[in-house]
Amino acid sequence: MASLLAIPGLLTEMGVDPRRVIAEAGLDPALFDDPENTIPFTDLGRFVELCVARTGCPYLGLRVGETMSPEVLGLVGKLASCASDVGSALRNIVKYLHLHDRGALPALWVNGDRATLAYVIHEPDVLATEQIYDAALAHAHNILKVLAGPRWKASEVCLSRPRPAQIEPYQHFFRTRLRFDADHNAVVFSASWLNCPIDGADAPSHRALMQLIEALDAPDAGDLVAQLRQALRKLLVGDVDEGKISLEEVSQQFAIHRRTLNRRLRAQGTSFKNLLDEARYDIARQRLRDTHLPVLKIAVTLGYADATAFTRAFRRWSGTSPAVWRSAHQRF
Repeated sequence: MASLLAIPGLLTEMGVDPRRVIAEAGLDPALFDDPENTIPFTDLGRFVELCVARTGCPYLGLRVGETMSPEVLGLVGKLASCASDVGSALRNIVKYLHLHDRGALPALWVNGDRATLAYVIHEPDVLATEQIYDAALAHAHNILKVLAGPRWKASEVCLSRPRPAQIEPYQHFFRTRLRFDADHNAVVFSASWLNCPIDGADAPSHRALMQLIEALDAPDAGDLVAQLRQALRKLLVGDVDEGKISLEEVSQQFAIHRRTLNRRLRAQGTSFKNLLDEARYDIARQRLRDTHLPVLKIAVTLGYADATAFTRAFRRWSGTSPAVWRSAHQRF
């Protein structure tokens, strides 16, 4: 709930009674009493969509993101804030954000002198994704500003949403080049900032927090199927080769023999192939609905050799082709 706590105040500021909107969304008002309370990602999207409708503010997500600091990420934000440098902090966020956010994943890509911090929603059928992406990128911008210092500046901000009628709020906040209808939702900046030391780095605190977070994230600390779903989604967020999305590769990440992993999955009524297909289908639907990525590009990023193999798999999952599904569901 930490990311939503600014919304009641914004609603009040815009002349809307937050209690009425919370009740209309079917949410328990007590959820807003503690930032550590949790809400399903689909409920979050439905609530944000309703807030936009009641306020008439098309950039409400941006307003929410402007208020967010690293502390919103709880333990993961604290871990990042005491890391030695910006690159280490961002890699910690990428590795552990699933402990805080189960509906989306961050990714950090470095290509030459260009670093890209992206945010990808993988939960299917989420409303208000353009608002959630606006908030996430504003939050990422704030995190980088805090970690790297006030001299840091993005070189570009990419949003998959169409160019809005009111672009001034985005220009005022990001103060850099904006690219709408982009393939990804991301903040782009010079890779040299990754080596920037963090003011206030605290090695003892970082070690203690890392031990705590690794204990929470250990394979035996929770639901193995849920953890494997997250691991597969992390692999699929970036451009991957099909060989890297294998039972052998994932079992090594979990430090479990592949036969043991297979046996434990069978005991829970599933298999590696079923979970991989589920993850691919969820991410494929999100990318078809919320971006303008060509089908071939989506196929490659999901580990398929070509668009034909992806189309065959997508038809098996959905009963129709990616192109037909996109024409019926694309938001923009």
